[in-house]
Parts: sequence; structure tokens; C-alpha cells
Amino acid sequence: MGSTDGPGAYDEYDRSELDRSGQAEAFDAIGDRYDDAFPHKEGQLIAGAWLAKQLPAGSRVLDLGCGTGLPTARQLVDAGHHVVGTDLSPVMLELCHRNVPEAEFHRVDIADMERRELGPFDGVAAFFSLLMLPQVEIPYALRMLHGQLRPGAPIALGMVEADVNDFSIPFLGNTIRVSGYLRDDLRRIVLDAGFEIAGEESYAFAPASTEVPPEIQLFLHCRRRP
Repeated sequence: MGSTDGPGAYDEYDRSELDRSGQAEAFDAIGDRYDDAFPHKEGQLIAGAWLAKQLPAGSRVLDLGCGTGLPTARQLVDAGHHVVGTDLSPVMLELCHRNVPEAEFHRVDIADMERRELGPFDGVAAFFSLLMLPQVEIPYALRMLHGQLRPGAPIALGMVEADVNDFSIPFLGNTIRVSGYLRDDLRRIVLDAGFEIAGEESYAFAPASTEVPPEIQLFLHCRRRP
């Protein structure tokens, strides 16, 4: 395998600013309660179906921040694709192996994707993984994904619409830090990272758990520009 040629997207990022403290540990503690709290993932399923249909059978697809593997890794494997999932939570990765044994999973930080040389990929699903980063890092992560994709390849991106930066929130009995954008700002950083936007959908989402507030979920259907 190997990443695409050229300098890495994170080469100019100050790695001393990377702070993932508590993030993986929170999801380790949550485990399969995550799927119980988020049982209805209509927008994610629709975006995953769009992604699956853009690719010929047997395509190699990255599921960035794969969580429990449900629904996205399962959905993409069932569509005939080879899924490579990445996450920081060991417990989530254990659930992935149980839920989608046909897929390949790695414990790797977004900032280290280029160093691990898992790409290139024919497509990417990035559902609510970038929101775990501070706003200043998200453009670097998007450029990293641009470098991991073949020219013209699709990416399905899911974010929560909120103008927040590295903001601590209670989440299923734990604390995580999240970032978000208003939709015009999200479109701008995606375009600036070298993608074209082929479609967009938004959903008002109310989790099953009262421990998590309702949210507006944004899904962008994008393609890597050459």
C-alpha cells in the first residue's frame, strides 16, 4: 500500500498542539451504549448508501472514526466493498471486529494516517469523526483525506451544525470535546481542502438518550478534485 505522493497534510501542523486526552477513554467507557443512544441514523444510512453506489464492487473504502462499525462499515461491506476502519478507542475497535468481522480495523490517530500509509482509497466515510478535533486542525485533516483519495473519488462527510470549538460537553455519562461549524463555513473549508460538493442533506436528530441533546446533522456528498 502507500499514500499518494507529495508532502503530508500534517507536515506543517504543530504536533505539540495535539490533545486527545480523555477522548478515546470516554468512548471506551460508553462502548455499545453508543448504538443504544443513537438507534435511528437515517442521514448516515442515506449518505452511506450514496457513497456505496458511487464505487464499483470491491472498492477499498476508509471508514474514518468507525465507532462500533454500525451502521457504516457493515453497510459498505454488504455493498461489496473492502472497508478499512480507523478509531482511537480500543473498545470501539473490539465492537467493530465483532459487528463487521469481514472488515479491516486499525487503532490510529487521524494525524498519523499518512505515516501509517493505509491508503490510497477509492472512497471515504467520515461520519462525526472530524468533530472530535479542534477547529484549527479540521482543515489539515480534510487535506489529509484529499491526499488519501484517488482523483475523483467520493467522500461522505457527516458533521453537527454548531459554531463551537473544542467545547466540552457531557456525553452518556462522560465528557468529550467537540467542534462544529455553521453550514456555510463547513462548505467553505471542504471546498478549500480540494473537494467539490455534489450534494447536501440536513436532519434534525433526537438521540434516544436524554443524556445527549438534539442536534442538526449535516451530510455532504463530495468528490476529490484532481
